[in-house]
Amino acid sequence: MSNPLHAFLIDQFNEAPLNKTLGVTLEYNAQGEAVCRWKRKAEFDHGGQDTHGGILVTLLDMAGWFTAAAQSGAIVVTSDINVRLLSPAKQQDLVATARVIRDGSKAVIAEMTVSSPKGLVATANASFAKIGEFPKG
Repeated sequence: MSNPLHAFLIDQFNEAPLNKTLGVTLEYNAQGEAVCRWKRKAEFDHGGQDTHGGILVTLLDMAGWFTAAAQSGAIVVTSDINVRLLSPAKQQDLVATARVIRDGSKAVIAEMTVSSPKGLVATANASFAKIGEFPKG
């Protein structure tokens, strides 16, 4: 991996207890946008035997956070997220992606999507407040 910040963020992602439970993978595309992949696990289903909406929101937030942090170079926290659940996941593996639409002095604004092989499942817009800088080196 040629981008040291991407490598650092992927290491942090892989060590997070939440991710160890969910089993999401993180990579960055050529535009420096996070791509989060999740293989469906039935233990995260709701009573209707499909992926719980909380998993969808988590994937959206992960993709947005890791894109905002990578592209701004700042430590960020999610300060606002607006989610639209559009269709059932239909027991499919999911992929969340994000893109920065504004990188300001105090916040980063991103748009995120979650898709399955059958199509778009959810979208979100979020604000990520900048709270510090990553350690150098």
